[in-house]
Amino acid sequence: MNDNIRETVQERYGKIAAGLSEGFENKAAQASNCCSGACGCSNQGITDTAVNYATMELDALPREAIEASLGCANPLVFAQLAEGETVLDLGSGGGIDVLMASRFVGDTGKVYGLDMTDEMLKLANENKARMGVANVEFLQGYIEDIPLPDATVDAVISNCVINLSSDKEKALAEAYRVIKPGGRLRIADVVTLKDIDPKLRGNMDMWSDCLAGALPVEEYKAILQTSGFSNIDIEIAHIYGGEMINSEPLGCSETTTSAGAESLDGAFAGALIRADK
Repeated sequence: MNDNIRETVQERYGKIAAGLSEGFENKAAQASNCCSGACGCSNQGITDTAVNYATMELDALPREAIEASLGCANPLVFAQLAEGETVLDLGSGGGIDVLMASRFVGDTGKVYGLDMTDEMLKLANENKARMGVANVEFLQGYIEDIPLPDATVDAVISNCVINLSSDKEKALAEAYRVIKPGGRLRIADVVTLKDIDPKLRGNMDMWSDCLAGALPVEEYKAILQTSGFSNIDIEIAHIYGGEMINSEPLGCSETTTSAGAESLDGAFAGALIRADK
């Protein structure tokens, strides 16, 4: 993976997690000079926990887990997790999806959360302790090199994380490797619906905002197929307008603003991605 991209993403998310872990709600916003959560965190943006998890019961989750949710949709609504299953969440962040998944798999199941950022892992383990759950384990590592044996999990879930990798072929091949035969990939991610200005593709702020690394739908499908997946489906859940993308707090770089709202209008979408092994 491109080291500059990885370092930028790791630093950005580390600051967010550190601010939440220390209990200062606005500290992450001040540290990042953009917004208090990545992936388009505005009230009507890509990250909106109240919208993404509207059908889920959040009252039992720690506030820090909810505030650290930086996703673009809710993979749990279509993951169809069952009692006794083993699940892996790629880029688990503060642990919201892991902690919610733990309810579905029950005491006989297991949920792994994988994240590369020390601060996010610290926050996730704090949230695990607050919840008192025993069927959850957070692992440190990269989604391009998952620290689990072959055919370990029944399902891989993820929320707005694959787009952050500069080696999506490796990340999705690794997901395929750790899924058991007959298992499934159920992820939410940002995709592109039209061509993007090449200047944006090289902008580090746009990478950590979950936009510059987003793939076109057909390219995403092709990588999944090459990785070995079958029954591939990408369903568009939300289309993001250019006004939202260029507005504060997401439009935090001159490169983003110079592209213009019109060129970005309808270019990005949150998608629900299904594939089977």
